[in-house]
Amino acid sequence: MTPRRILITGAGSGIGAELSAQLALAGHEIVVTDVDVAAATRVAAGISAAGGRATSAALDVTQAEAAGAVLRAAGPVDVLINNAGLQYVARLEEFPADRWAFLVAVMLTGAANMARAALPGMRARNFGRIVNIGSIHSLVASPFKSAYIAAKHGLIGLSKTLALENADVDVTINTICPVYVRTPLVEKQIEAQAREHGLTTGRVVDEIMLKPMPKKAFVTVEEIAALTAYLLSDAARNVTAQAIAIDGGWTAQ
Repeated sequence: MTPRRILITGAGSGIGAELSAQLALAGHEIVVTDVDVAAATRVAAGISAAGGRATSAALDVTQAEAAGAVLRAAGPVDVLINNAGLQYVARLEEFPADRWAFLVAVMLTGAANMARAALPGMRARNFGRIVNIGSIHSLVASPFKSAYIAAKHGLIGLSKTLALENADVDVTINTICPVYVRTPLVEKQIEAQAREHGLTTGRVVDEIMLKPMPKKAFVTVEEIAALTAYLLSDAARNVTAQAIAIDGGWTAQ
């Protein structure tokens, strides 16, 4: 595969950090960005120490001007991976309004800010790939996650619209929708779900997270990286506007 310059948001930890490392191993140059610049720097340093190519930058995706500045400083970006995200678990009537708005700002408006900044260069070069890291909750719902689910559902609509707007050039926009990946974010969710449902953390994993999945297994970052690598390839030039589930059979039911 042709080496690409890939900018990943929210890459200081979790899926973003692991995805950065996996794609760097495949020979791509990674621009590791995160609101926590120290975390992004550590990830980039780890990639460099392993023989890969990476730089880091501070980035708050909710700030449109910052998105543009980081992309300009990074140089021509071939691939944008919108991964920045967070979670908050509560009933809507107990969900702080400012927290609700912030989740949507990061995961939906933030993705739009990044795409707005990246697309002109991609169109000018007649090549680009935008991969949005969605969730099983881009496709289905569950209790106590209204802001997260609203944002992730909206991400699919945004992806489809941008795909249509850019179908005249070799630019694709897709959303990967994995079930739970055992990251620090998910570990916090397990604890929060246990409080809301009155269950032990073990029962949350078995009865809430894995029960809807016929295959009963957490998704790995390697699986997400493999699908991402395919979407970056020339062979995927006609795969666009898609929400691709890695869900262990969840949505087949």
